[in-house]
Amino acid sequence: MDIRNSSMISEFVLLGLTSIWEIEILFFFIFLLSYAAIVAGNLLIVVTVIFDFHLHSTPMYFLLGNLSFLDMTFSTISTPKMVTDFLREKKTISWWGCMVQIFLLHLLGGSEMTLLIVMAVDRYIAICKPLHYTTIMNRRVLVGSVLLSWGVGFVHTMSQMVFTITLSFCGPNVVDNIFCDLPLVLKLACTETYVLELLVIADSGLLSFICFVLLIISYTIILVTVRHRSPGGLSKALSTLSAHITVVTLFFGPCIFIYAWPFSSLSVDKFLSVFYSVITPLLNPIIYTLRNQEMKVAIGRLRTQHVSSK
Repeated sequence: MDIRNSSMISEFVLLGLTSIWEIEILFFFIFLLSYAAIVAGNLLIVVTVIFDFHLHSTPMYFLLGNLSFLDMTFSTISTPKMVTDFLREKKTISWWGCMVQIFLLHLLGGSEMTLLIVMAVDRYIAICKPLHYTTIMNRRVLVGSVLLSWGVGFVHTMSQMVFTITLSFCGPNVVDNIFCDLPLVLKLACTETYVLELLVIADSGLLSFICFVLLIISYTIILVTVRHRSPGGLSKALSTLSAHITVVTLFFGPCIFIYAWPFSSLSVDKFLSVFYSVITPLLNPIIYTLRNQEMKVAIGRLRTQHVSSK
């Protein structure tokens, strides 16, 4: 069966954040600058990790480079479209464009969830088993962990998309968000989607909540272990983990709120969508560079090498 022909509508209309022209112009410049900062900040981290041998060979920074790549790509899926839509009277996206956007958002989102768990395991081993750290977190384990995160993301998105693309959409076609979000698109289907809605709650909402709880528990275990072994090292452990805890909270908080109750009509959802698609990728480079002396030294070293090579 031709999936495209099973749908009677050819495009979806995105309502965006506002319909007031003056505010849209203001948002255009704000989010354009934000996206430029997201790309510049995360790309700087990726390039630094790749070309600085010390960071490239350090597990934590290897994982951080992959996290920055995911953040930059995740934001690219939605933010440029949102920025250009601020200048358009009618904000539309094609049927296939909507399906591809949903697929990529959940692919990257599921991958980032898994990668954050891997980063928590990395911090646990580094702090609680420092003598075995380099042996356990070897290159093979790191590469396997990154591939696993992409695999989990692919399974996560395919488990929902395989059913979504077969649905019939005959109208209405208005999505009250800045991009195609799965719960909102499902509400527009002409067929019964109750079972699929439960799947989304279990797959996205429950998965986000469980991952968040597991991460908080793991960080708590690390802090308790450090406190018992070396009370003086607690402050150092807090400093190391605070950035990870901040990232986890910023990423999972909006996801849990949106997907744990995905079919309630709350206008706040679109602002939470902005939060995890723009704000979190924007803050991650700031959290990991301004608070990390080793990363700042590596950036300075890379800049010095580039200048001296000219």
